[in-house]
Amino acid sequence: MADFNISFKKGIDVEGGYHLINVSGDTGGETYAGISRNNHPHWLGWGKIDNDQFDSQLIEFVKSFYEHKFWNKILGSQINSQKVADDIYLAAINIGSKHSIKITQSIINCKQDGIFGKITLRTLNNFIKDKKDIFLLKFQLLNIFRYKDICLHDKRRKEDKIKSNLKFLCGWINRIQNFY
Repeated sequence: MADFNISFKKGIDVEGGYHLINVSGDTGGETYAGISRNNHPHWLGWGKIDNDQFDSQLIEFVKSFYEHKFWNKILGSQINSQKVADDIYLAAINIGSKHSIKITQSIINCKQDGIFGKITLRTLNNFIKDKKDIFLLKFQLLNIFRYKDICLHDKRRKEDKIKSNLKFLCGWINRIQNFY
């Protein structure tokens, strides 16, 4: 069974650690430890950050956020491979849980509803018994296709190419190559 703490450590490393950043053109806006203010404005950590309280409780808020928002949605602790759980979890962080789950379901030939339930879990664990490497390779490729779709359907692309998601595409692909 996969361990959240292992996946969490990898996720924080991929997200750049415990830093407050604001990248021009990033629709997420201000971001701390990979948590974007625009996408998660009600996260408890923003109150601490706004009051310059960078303490151990803030780190616990980060960890709890990732566990509840992503890990639990993929039933990570019940996946029989740490590597497979890591990949699904990290994709959920970057492209959203539903997309990560739908990619998983497409590979293992399950109903693509974006919900990681008992059928998806059982089918995944059976699939990766003998075909873990095939799953991981397909998962990487389908994530690259998802990033391409994000860029091609970016409504801002026509208005202002500098602010387009196209500027993030190489970084996203590098993330896949370096992590997966």
